Amino acid sequence: MTRTPLSDVACSIARATDLFCDAWTALIMRDVLTGIGRFDELAHDLGISRKVLTARLSRLVEEGVLARERYQERPPREHYVATRKGRELYPVLLALMNWGDRWYAGEAGPPARIHHLSCDRDTTMVAVCGHCGEPLTTDNTCQLPGPGGRTGPGTQVIGPLIASRAPRPDTASEQLE
Repeated sequence: MTRTPLSDVACSIARATDLFCDAWTALIMRDVLTGIGRFDELAHDLGISRKVLTARLSRLVEEGVLARERYQERPPREHYVATRKGRELYPVLLALMNWGDRWYAGEAGPPARIHHLSCDRDTTMVAVCGHCGEPLTTDNTCQLPGPGGRTGPGTQVIGPLIASRAPRPDTASEQLE
């Protein structure tokens, strides 16, 4: 089955998930961000074929999410490390982990805990407003049009919906008064 690329869709979620086209990519990032970076360790941990792992790692390096780093000169050996772009995926993975822990952990409980080293406490990921700190939910947020928004493939219905939320020029001046 041929996968439809989402890189041209005017949606940051679509573009980001275009990179994470399957679970293997997220699990590779989970492992690398946890400290597993050698090819053989990744293959063993994930039980993934070397061909699939090579393809996913190549794409992550090509996208600037991972980098190859030499850790031994003789014989030459490299491992994978997260770039800044890759490290910024950590909160995304933590949010996915929280959701999975809530809905799929089962009776035994979550398979891992996140421990915050600064305060020495176990914690969970919470998405909050960058201005007031209030937790973000579907009930207290909405999407407004951004400068890159457009209607097209992948945004035929949502594009016009979001665009309709733009302040009208006549009400924008009233809101400033």
